[in-house]
Amino acid sequence: MSVALPALWLSSAGATAQSQGQQALQANQAAEQVLVWTTNDDYTQYKSAPTTATAGPATIVFENSRATGNQFGMSHTLTFDTSSPGYNHDVDVNILASPFDANGGRWEVQVNLTPGKYRYFCAVPGHGQMYGEFVVTPGPPKDTTAPQVSAAVSGEKDTDGNYVGAATVTISASDTESGVDKVEYSLNGGAFQAYAAPVSVNQVGNHTVQYRATDKAGNTSEAASVTFTVVAPQEKDTTPPTVSAQVSGTKDADGNYESSATVTITATDTESGVDTVEYSLNGQPFALYTKALEVNQPGAHTVSYRATDKAGNTSNVGSVTFTVVNSGPKDTTPPTVSASVSGTKDADGNYVSSATVTVSASDTESGVDKVEYSLNGGAFQAYTAPVSVNQVGKHTVQYRATDKAGNTSEAGSVTFTVVAPKQDDTTPPTVSAQLTGSMDWAWNYVGSATLTITATDSGSGVDTIEYSIDGQPFALYTKPLVIDQPGAHTVSYRATDKAGNTSNVAEAKFTVIAAPPAAKTPLTVTASSRCVGTSAYVAVTAVNGGDVPATVTLTTPYGAKTVADVATGKQAYQSFNARAGQIGAGKVTVTGTSFIDGKKVTSSYEADYTAISCG
Repeated sequence: MSVALPALWLSSAGATAQSQGQQALQANQAAEQVLVWTTNDDYTQYKSAPTTATAGPATIVFENSRATGNQFGMSHTLTFDTSSPGYNHDVDVNILASPFDANGGRWEVQVNLTPGKYRYFCAVPGHGQMYGEFVVTPGPPKDTTAPQVSAAVSGEKDTDGNYVGAATVTISASDTESGVDKVEYSLNGGAFQAYAAPVSVNQVGNHTVQYRATDKAGNTSEAASVTFTVVAPQEKDTTPPTVSAQVSGTKDADGNYESSATVTITATDTESGVDTVEYSLNGQPFALYTKALEVNQPGAHTVSYRATDKAGNTSNVGSVTFTVVNSGPKDTTPPTVSASVSGTKDADGNYVSSATVTVSASDTESGVDKVEYSLNGGAFQAYTAPVSVNQVGKHTVQYRATDKAGNTSEAGSVTFTVVAPKQDDTTPPTVSAQLTGSMDWAWNYVGSATLTITATDSGSGVDTIEYSIDGQPFALYTKPLVIDQPGAHTVSYRATDKAGNTSNVAEAKFTVIAAPPAAKTPLTVTASSRCVGTSAYVAVTAVNGGDVPATVTLTTPYGAKTVADVATGKQAYQSFNARAGQIGAGKVTVTGTSFIDGKKVTSSYEADYTAISCG
């Protein structure tokens, strides 16, 4: 930074013009500290000068006036050293002052100091002994944290939580760094205004008070809000509460309560509200009712009860009568309890939007008294209906049950994840088909063609794939299609996703031709039975009717023989000795193997022979 006030040997008129221009240039710099140098008639040292400063904006004051002891009009300068090693050179100050200049010898300039050491001196010839230095240390860190601010609503409430007559909003703010500068509030969307004292709202209706705070560093908190309802005061309450009692417990066949009976008293008051509920057991003085009464003394009992509202109205006394008898063996087995999770799932098994947890409990002895659940590690609370969980994220529901004998089951748990619903799927699936099979030189499929249809959908997922062969009605596709009817074919196909979007119909066109007859090794086979002396024989003949040599194997119940390279038109022959004088009718098997068009082809034949008796 370069700050040059009047040039060293300018006249006082020139100094005035220069200082005014420099002051205008620095008008917007908010200096946070003031550093003052003073001089007098002494030309060997400054009368006063700072030795330390803090980094950041600063106002430098140089005064050489009658007030500082300059009686002879001697001129002095405050000049910052911008060349000597070991010092900061980022601030260039050169101020000439005398009691007779335009400012009476007092000058100011705004600068921005950085950590380090600065040297200064008087540049007037002969004043070389006037010099010094000062050290600049880093300033405190800047406050960038907004204040903490909260609000509390107070006032008289009715049973619905509404404020009767008026509500008072008290706002509190704190800031541990620069400190709170101001607190503001806005009522029902109006402009923010300064908060100086608790705000009283007495207009009947729903209200929202927004509030915020700003610290001395200019940081403003996010606006928060409280919402409440003010209702008009009701007329004087002259109606007593409604009060009732219910007896619960395990009953025997005569309607008596086994081991104990529990009396639950309930009171309501729609005006001023219930203040107290009282009870009396078997004619004893009335006592304050705070929880359900358990009566386990065998015998007949009467519980009387009454309630008083906040206006002082007391109900008539009601009563319930019951009998407690001793029970059989004590129930020590806790209930059986389970839970199931239901809802719409995505492909990953997550529940979309919400999941419902249903808890079931049973107890074959004293019976189930209560079922409780806990969501995500919270406190257990009464389970009265299936629990719907719609917050996105992973959840764990614990559950337990207690029977009427006081036995509580071990807590079980179910864990599941709720995800936000995807955006509406308006894009149909992508569908394609692939043909496979043996083809001839003209790209016809020989014998049959197999068509495999594939569909994908990155939105809701594929629901169905359909196909139509040669214009027939569309049918559900479940596996690859095998088409073996010779001729030209067209297979149309389409897919529909779970959001109901259906793709355009695509087609696969192809031709199937009949497969040529299978190659064979042609043989003419005969078999006969005959006698040689008293022995029976089976004679087998196979004539090669093909165009290439063949290897022929003759097989009978009495032996087998293989003849290699039987030429075209030639035969393989063998007479097999049955080694018996008599044989029954039977069959012979002949196989012929040859190489046709480079492929090994084996064909099998059978022939019958008759029964014979020799001797």
